[in-house]
Amino acid sequence: MALVNGDLSAARAAIADQVKFDILTETQEVDNENARNEIARSFISDTITVPSKEMYTYASLASVGDDVYHEPCTLALEVHMAKLTGKEAALFVPSGTMSNQLALRTHLKQPPYSVLCDHRGHINCYEAGGIAFHSGAHTIPVIPSNGHHLTLADVEEHITLGTDLHWYEPSSSADVWIFPELYVSATTEVIALENTLNGTIFPQDEIVKISQFAHTNGLKMHLDGARLWHVAAETGTPLKTLCDPFDSVSLCFSKGLGAPVGSCLVGSTEFIRKARWFRKLFGGGMRQTGVLSASAAYALTHNFPQLPRVHELTRRLESGLKELGVKITSGAETCMVFINPTPLGISYQELVTRASELPAPIKLGGSRLVVHIQTSPQAVEDLIELVRVLADEKAKAGFVPSSESTSTASQSIYVRSIRAEKKA
Repeated sequence: MALVNGDLSAARAAIADQVKFDILTETQEVDNENARNEIARSFISDTITVPSKEMYTYASLASVGDDVYHEPCTLALEVHMAKLTGKEAALFVPSGTMSNQLALRTHLKQPPYSVLCDHRGHINCYEAGGIAFHSGAHTIPVIPSNGHHLTLADVEEHITLGTDLHWYEPSSSADVWIFPELYVSATTEVIALENTLNGTIFPQDEIVKISQFAHTNGLKMHLDGARLWHVAAETGTPLKTLCDPFDSVSLCFSKGLGAPVGSCLVGSTEFIRKARWFRKLFGGGMRQTGVLSASAAYALTHNFPQLPRVHELTRRLESGLKELGVKITSGAETCMVFINPTPLGISYQELVTRASELPAPIKLGGSRLVVHIQTSPQAVEDLIELVRVLADEKAKAGFVPSSESTSTASQSIYVRSIRAEKKA
């Protein structure tokens, strides 16, 4: 039986007392400042950047609509992103993973089908098997023959074309028919590339060649362009030019640009209409997204221009470590450098541990060093100096530096220490 009068008021007050919760600590401002200092000395990822006070202030002025119905700031951001990339429409989503998975699910219409991608790609390695789960698609992960990026020759060698399930004729002049297992696989319908990938820039001329091949054969092209901003900043190439070869592109506002949340998927009007429907199905329909869209807009305006400085700082880190004898397994083309300190006798675990024990700790995760807009130049110098100290210690202990390497093109440059965190 429902409570009445005074009993009901007392019950409501008791429940309200149970529900209320103050999430802030008594030292929240100090805690936040300490966290910002830690972020400035972390080389784990560029996703760890935090909104500046100026970004918070700008975001607090955003519109207060409901994105499932009508959210003015979010609509304005989507219009801007479509124009910026030369596409007809855009869709704001919570994450880059959702953006990629929405794109693939929207492109893939009737199974069986497959998606061809770089074996190191985010959609293959770091999206929880989403291609198989969401789209029921087979993945063809390809190892680049040049060790850097996929080429048209790589694509042609591994792609599955045609509808014949059993026989494949290599050329019209062939004398015999052959029956390799590759050609009874699911027909490729999407070629998914990534730029940048591990911080490296995919040559645009090769992308154009792959795109022409794909479209000639009726295939779709998708780009995981989470860090495409870095390519534009480093090469001076307009975003539209970088996106033109693709039917869909995913761009991230939190990686590199420092917004707290969000990515944008761009494509044709019909493509985005269908992707918006899938976003709802995936549980990605959001409500008051104005503050997030405003944060993204602030990042585009104020943080994108900082990327050339980030690249210079990354190159300083690379050159400083290389001078000491650290092996560079992937150079600083944008915001990442991959290293191997073992030629100096230093293990990844030792480097991670000693960095964490500095008076002003440095956070490392293994071979991948990521520089971001909030990285302190002093942290770069301190990391170089730490490696110098460790190398001296090894030399005094009798270790003889070696330049020999047993790595191969197919081996991953991404090595995590025991304390390492997951890739982002």
